[in-house]
Amino acid sequence: MTASSDIAFTPTVKALQAARGSRSAYARMEEDGGFRTAITRDLATFLDGVDTAYLATANAAGQPYAQHRGGPKGFIRVIDGKTLGFADYAGNRQYVSTGNLAENDKAFLFLMDYAHRRRIKLWGRARVVADDPALIDRLMPEGYRARPEQAILFEVEAWDVNCPQHIPQKIDAADVAETVQRLNDRIAALQAENESLKRTLALGPSPEKTRE
Repeated sequence: MTASSDIAFTPTVKALQAARGSRSAYARMEEDGGFRTAITRDLATFLDGVDTAYLATANAAGQPYAQHRGGPKGFIRVIDGKTLGFADYAGNRQYVSTGNLAENDKAFLFLMDYAHRRRIKLWGRARVVADDPALIDRLMPEGYRARPEQAILFEVEAWDVNCPQHIPQKIDAADVAETVQRLNDRIAALQAENESLKRTLALGPSPEKTRE
């Protein structure tokens, strides 16, 4: 029986795991089938908060290449139970990822959530779709100022969650700005309330209170 994790755990990798003491733990995982292969609700929820990703490809000779892909949160969309998709924007026109996928459809997506110290790895096969305007329009984030050139569809073969060890916590600038704005609004409201109280105290007690 072949486990889905064999996509990463080659015989050489398994031999290294055995030599360094981790093989038994991964063998138990393989008995349960290995890595996950379907897009679950948890993965879809994670993707809703993703605004940055790294797409790795290789050419026919095996030369690897990794390219950043980004957009508004949720720019990677779930197409069906096995397929993800995103709009590919016009950029520096090197077309290395596009060329690699034309020769070798094996691909890898690496997703990071620095704020919550989470990372997800996805193995699969990807293809470029340049002749389907409806699909590209469907995948284009609404209101995002970029020119979509094509779409990339990623068929998931296996995915896994990494532990948070050694992931530095980084907070998104937009999230920080939103929090700071809420604090500033609260400070302004408290200052206005304080000024109102000071004016009331400066006027002294009302005549009715004085007669009492």
